[in-house]
Amino acid sequence: MSYDVYGVGNAIMDLQVQCDDDFLTANGIEKGIMTLTEPDRQQAILKALSDHDVNYCSGGSAANTVVGIADMGGKTAYASQTARDAFGQQYLDEFKALGVATHVEAVDGDTGTCVVLITPDAQRTMLTHLGVSVGLKASDLDEEAIAKSKYIYVEGYLFAGPETKKAALKAIDIAKRVGTKVALTVSDPFLIDICRDDFQALIENAVDLLFCNEVEACALTGEADPTDAARALHQHVANVAVTLGKEGSIVLHQGDVFSVAGVPIKAMDTTGAGDMYAAGVLYGITHDFTWQQAGRLGSHAAAKVVAQLGARLPAGFGKEAIEAVKK
Repeated sequence: MSYDVYGVGNAIMDLQVQCDDDFLTANGIEKGIMTLTEPDRQQAILKALSDHDVNYCSGGSAANTVVGIADMGGKTAYASQTARDAFGQQYLDEFKALGVATHVEAVDGDTGTCVVLITPDAQRTMLTHLGVSVGLKASDLDEEAIAKSKYIYVEGYLFAGPETKKAALKAIDIAKRVGTKVALTVSDPFLIDICRDDFQALIENAVDLLFCNEVEACALTGEADPTDAARALHQHVANVAVTLGKEGSIVLHQGDVFSVAGVPIKAMDTTGAGDMYAAGVLYGITHDFTWQQAGRLGSHAAAKVVAQLGARLPAGFGKEAIEAVKK
């Protein structure tokens, strides 16, 4: 079987809770980023919010993207590490239902979890315990599946751990050797401080398509303006997509700069917005859309996901996004 996209990333179950900014401040939580933490810390936060509802949703940055592509009708595979627990089984069952191929056996331990704190402005703040996700190894990758894929899609979060970093670099090495294109998402601004050299080397030598938000683009390049930052990245990367929140995105391809408008929506939860944007772009460029059309599809998919709780769209919503672009 051939694939449009072979994703490599963490397998994380999201536990979403709504709170206010004062709660974040009182508990010393930095707003709007992902922080690695331990289960005890997660449980303490959930206990402090015990009078709030918790929404359970499968997550993980690259996982959200490959699921979004599959929902649009694309063919995808995903390499990640899950545990033989209830969360892990739910995770794999969802992949199976969507036709996402998985090639890594579940192991003993705990599937990764993320407490996602959602403030009234729809911003998400994440406290993540990676669980057995940190055990994803380079040997877990399916070289034949990568060779049969149009793109691999690697999440930046993998570079925070020694084994997962090796897996990410191995996936990229295989892809370059077999002629599969490489897409990388920076994933989170905090990673730039600890992974800058890795990202810079990949941007300059291996990446065919780079996804980042405006904060990440400016941090990577030192530019103050997102468009200038995107242009600076495009000097090294053939294709660049920089998201600008509700303002839309900038897509650069073969020297052309496309400004893609955002889709007006009442935001409830921004979790997965960038992931679903990437899903739209990757589906588009692997299905003969123009780069500008692919950017528009990304905007529509992102708008649909921020209008709900959770980073995964209900079945069929991805195809609705495609229809919106075709009108």
